[in-house]
Amino acid sequence: MSFSMFIKMFTAFIMSVFTVFSSSAQVKMIGHRGHSMPYPENTAMAFEQAAKHGFAGAETDVRVTSDGVYVTNHNSSVVLKDGTKLEIADNTYEALTAQPLKQSKTLKDVYLCTFKEYLEIMRDNDMICFIELKGEFDDEQINEIFTLAGDVYTLDKCILQSFEFENLVKAHEQFPDLRIMLTYGETDKSYVKCFEYGFSIDADYAVIDEEMVEAFHSRGLEVAAYTANELFVLSYLKSLGVDYIESDLLGGAFA
Repeated sequence: MSFSMFIKMFTAFIMSVFTVFSSSAQVKMIGHRGHSMPYPENTAMAFEQAAKHGFAGAETDVRVTSDGVYVTNHNSSVVLKDGTKLEIADNTYEALTAQPLKQSKTLKDVYLCTFKEYLEIMRDNDMICFIELKGEFDDEQINEIFTLAGDVYTLDKCILQSFEFENLVKAHEQFPDLRIMLTYGETDKSYVKCFEYGFSIDADYAVIDEEMVEAFHSRGLEVAAYTANELFVLSYLKSLGVDYIESDLLGGAFA
């Protein structure tokens, strides 16, 4: 983070610290990979705890196993309890869940979570789904993912995200009413390509500024920010008027 960015965020924090709990324009807090600082990320436990801690929704990362099961995991591989590392794309769901995941945040065993299980938790807690597709997906896979989302929950509560712009275009062609966000971390304003398609944006908080927020809001599009785990960052983002803030730690009490 640059020094000038730090000064801007710190100033916003000082100005808003006394109103952070009572703002009339409440931002929606989204659990980044679930409630992932105290609980194992992208697991059923993390998603359930996001609901318990007042998050409006939970973000997850979707990958596909060699036998076509959609699972929630940020990295391309998992490490099992005995230390075995397995690539998700090269292994069956059965092999990937033969053991619990290796993790140190809870004494309970946790397993690789399916996308369907994530959707069921979101549905049962009436939460917003931030669904990030990791890597490139073909038309058939995108159709399967969001048909499943509609069958298990509702597309009205789902927002697709991806760094891969082609994923967004493919999904938009098949599901024109699906809300879509470009996952973005650049400083070159290449986000303008979103406007042709009506895509919103999910941006690294370090690159969000007033100009970006205005550019999207003036077109009726939404702005989400990732990943805010400090109050001064939260306050800065709230001062800009973003619609969603992803956090590993800060839940509904901070909206």
